[in-house]
Amino acid sequence: MKIDDQWAEARVEATRDLSATVREFTLRPAAGVAPWNVGSHLRVRLSADGQDLLRSYSLVGLPQDSVRDGVYRIAVKRVDPSRGGSRCMWRLSAGAVLRIAGPDNHFELPLAAPFTLLVAGGIGITPMLGMALTLARRGTPVRMLYAARSPDELVYADRLRAALGDRLATFTDAEGTRIDLDAEIAALPAGAQMLVCGPAPLLQGAQSAWQRADRPTTALRFETFGSGGLKGAEPFWVQVGGQKDGRMAARIEVPADRSLLQVLAEHGIDTMSDCERGECGLCVVDVLALEGEIDHRDVFFSAEEKCANRRLCACVSRVRGGGVVVDTGYRPDPN
Repeated sequence: MKIDDQWAEARVEATRDLSATVREFTLRPAAGVAPWNVGSHLRVRLSADGQDLLRSYSLVGLPQDSVRDGVYRIAVKRVDPSRGGSRCMWRLSAGAVLRIAGPDNHFELPLAAPFTLLVAGGIGITPMLGMALTLARRGTPVRMLYAARSPDELVYADRLRAALGDRLATFTDAEGTRIDLDAEIAALPAGAQMLVCGPAPLLQGAQSAWQRADRPTTALRFETFGSGGLKGAEPFWVQVGGQKDGRMAARIEVPADRSLLQVLAEHGIDTMSDCERGECGLCVVDVLALEGEIDHRDVFFSAEEKCANRRLCACVSRVRGGGVVVDTGYRPDPN
């Protein structure tokens, strides 16, 4: 059950492969580009394998360039296995028409901080590019750490080097270089802020390092790009309990390439949702019983809440080694 949005048409004007796994899409909205600021995202409605999908993609670049050119730019990483979104996007070519909503911003860049540390992992570079360019143009003290699996996956690195020079540091798994978050945070001046976007391990590492440094939590902002967990996805089962008569629905199988939220919807069990990235908490369900372990892939719950295993985010979190009985709050119409 989705929150209502105002949806409009946009045409794919062009695509550009930034690497073997990252493709940039230039979208021209029929109604024109709305004003936006860095950190904003578009919502895109897609249809894949008979399923309606909603995905959020960060807007790339500078807002003033977007408004001037009359287009939005997003970049999508091809994921395998895919929950459907990246596979569907990569099938699109110039001339295709999409339904979009937004832009919206849940990852705004505060401009008053005396120093900003930007940390991007993989496709998490998409919202950070505009932030880096904005701070560089304003002359605000900034440093950027950018990590990827291999040098060719450091998309937009050339543009960032041109804007930041030696204030940009890059790291790749292939070269055996890693970000030392503790050292980077220790070098920050008082009042500095850190913004992070990337996979779950990077976000969790940043949160832990920030806490170890006793930095104010309000000066740390982050965004994840979806369902990447610490462990590989595997099938699991789910049952829905919480019925007034104490009965439970039959077991439902959740395949490795489908989310719990998707499978519940396919079986007519409405669950409120919004971001589908494990950030907003709208899709949270109560855990009534558990077999195996929960792979919490969200950034909504604290570490303590994840250890308690009393609730999970249905949009991204999964179970390994069994299944789970949940109460979604859904109650069938008695009539």
